[in-house]
Amino acid sequence: MTKYVIIAAGGIGARMKAPIPKQFLSLNDIPIIIHTINKFQIAISKIKIIVVLPKEQLVNWDSFCMENDFLFDHTVCEGGSNRFESIKNGLKHVHGPALVAIHDAVRPLVSLELIRNIYQYAEQNGNAVPAIPLDQSIRMVDGNKTKAMDRSLFRIIQTPQCFHSDLLLAAYAQDYQETFTDDASVVEQTGAIINLVEGEINNIKITTHQDMMLAETLVSIGI
Repeated sequence: MTKYVIIAAGGIGARMKAPIPKQFLSLNDIPIIIHTINKFQIAISKIKIIVVLPKEQLVNWDSFCMENDFLFDHTVCEGGSNRFESIKNGLKHVHGPALVAIHDAVRPLVSLELIRNIYQYAEQNGNAVPAIPLDQSIRMVDGNKTKAMDRSLFRIIQTPQCFHSDLLLAAYAQDYQETFTDDASVVEQTGAIINLVEGEINNIKITTHQDMMLAETLVSIGI
């Protein structure tokens, strides 16, 4: 099956409080988004790359690639008002049958092994969503009351999340709901069973300056 990846880079990174969207910040002298895309190019031969960008970044994208000596075959499209709309825009460039992974542009430390695993598992089982267990105690907050919860029943969800294109396209034909926090939640609303696969603790999402410091350390030691 043809393999696609939609790089979700439509956010502005407000929590980072940087002058540019966080996906364009340099991580050990290379922009985060380039680290991320390179991983997929290396992991999957002939992968089709779709980059979803904020509207204001589209005009500068070609010059950004040239300035960073980053020339690769890809499609660029404009992001929407939220993640759901951004991925929906990206899916307009998918031609099935195919396997489609969606990955956060600001998760540059994903391993080649995880990328290959999620495509292989999704091809055989319809979808694959990486997850890691919690390692700290958690409590559920209900108004003024809290309740201890069994952390073994919960998982932290990561990207890339990979799906058969027909399943994903049908899911994104739905109307947006606020409960759609990732692609798995969108697909699950159709009644599909979500398959969890083992994620990676180093596959962090760079959201804050502390995340950036950790990522710089991990990249410097070859993660």
